[in-house]
Amino acid sequence: MGSFASSQEVRQGSALRSIERRGSFRLEQVAKRGFDIAFSLLALVFICPVLLLIAILVKLDSEGPILYISDRIGRNGKRFRFLKFRTMVRDADSLRGSLLHLNERRGNLFKMSNDPRVTRLGRVLRRYSLDELPQFFSVLTGHMSVVGPRPCLTSEYARYTKEQRRRVEAVPGITGLWQVEARQDPRVETYFALDMYYIENWSFWLDMKILLKTVVVVFSGTGM
Repeated sequence: MGSFASSQEVRQGSALRSIERRGSFRLEQVAKRGFDIAFSLLALVFICPVLLLIAILVKLDSEGPILYISDRIGRNGKRFRFLKFRTMVRDADSLRGSLLHLNERRGNLFKMSNDPRVTRLGRVLRRYSLDELPQFFSVLTGHMSVVGPRPCLTSEYARYTKEQRRRVEAVPGITGLWQVEARQDPRVETYFALDMYYIENWSFWLDMKILLKTVVVVFSGTGM
């Protein structure tokens, strides 16, 4: 009886710890969403003049819309409208096929350090990640978070393996672990490995660390 009681106590203790962990995780998720809303509202208030200035410059620099809007994959595979300042020529998407042989990434990712489709102003905006600023509106609506894996294109998601699709278990973010740790690394394995690490080890404090590192990355001008 004594040993039975002991094993039962162990199971009860384990169950209680599991409940506590789930409760703590839910609280951190609430804190994450609260932070997203507060941070985005403050950011939009302070950068409003910057948004207006960039919008005017984009319009003056080249023909085409001010914003680039496309379908992206959000949490659990749901589509949403992704916003950023346009940094490429108007027909950039139709030109992508002719540039695939110059891709500097591997696998499903497409990236070029000297993409001929990028405008003069676009290079500056990308270097300091200023083209990403409109995404704070997506954070307010809940489609994105300040920190999380970058939202992928629908065409990329269609080619993901079952394991790679685990990326969408988290709300996509404006910045993330890959951006601050391996932004210039061309290996798709690194890209997915860092996103998986983030998903499996997420905490509110990990988000804060990534956000602080993002400030350093942005001011160093290492975007592309």
